Amino acid sequence: MKAISFELSGKTACFRKPDVNQFAYFTYNNIHKVALLGLLGAIIGLGGYTQLHDKNRGLKKGKLGYDDGYPEFYEKLKELKISIVPLAPCGYFSKKIQVFNNSVGYASREEGGNLIVREQWLENPAWQILILDDESEVYATLKEYLVGKKSVFIPYLGKNDHPAKIDEVKEVELKRDLFVIDDEIYIDSLFAKEESLSLGWVREDIDVPEFIFQEVSPTSLQKEYHFYEYKTMIFTSKAVEPVPEDTFCYENKNYTFI
Repeated sequence: MKAISFELSGKTACFRKPDVNQFAYFTYNNIHKVALLGLLGAIIGLGGYTQLHDKNRGLKKGKLGYDDGYPEFYEKLKELKISIVPLAPCGYFSKKIQVFNNSVGYASREEGGNLIVREQWLENPAWQILILDDESEVYATLKEYLVGKKSVFIPYLGKNDHPAKIDEVKEVELKRDLFVIDDEIYIDSLFAKEESLSLGWVREDIDVPEFIFQEVSPTSLQKEYHFYEYKTMIFTSKAVEPVPEDTFCYENKNYTFI
């Protein structure tokens, strides 16, 4: 089984959470699958939410010509299996609140039309990303663009304030036989929490602290209104049982694809 592997990073990033916006906008700690598919869609030139909105402008739902489907990037990429590995101690990135003005005039009803925006940003985030080869045309296109260092649109980390850097692109050969240490299996990527999940001991073959990082994160889109659908994602140094589906091994590391 093959996959494309690359390192994704930037000076800053913001994957805005939609549920809190009163005092400040907050970010997810890790790039989530929907945001990552949007970035990959930008690279190969697929349309997003803006293009879908423009297409439906002035039309009512159910009328001729109204597109009630997904944005183009999600429609074409949603079946891809992707593994995300935080390249940070214990999986946690530093964050800071940034304060800036939105003074376009219609941003606020306050005098002067100025809106003060407070937004949480990740600092120096980096991930290893793997995309599983499903032998589809879209995978072949992504491979061509990533290996060839090509992009139709500029990829960014959540917003266009945060340009993305893509390095270390290579195709790797995955094994179905997982790397085992003292009869225990450790997962080196994010994986979705299941009710039957049991965590064991911390691995002792390398110097690694005991940690469990959990975050409720978007993994898909609801079709009718394009709301996020969530799962609890885990990154841990502890042994995992049972091993999640779609877990493969590369260079003595185990990666789960979601």
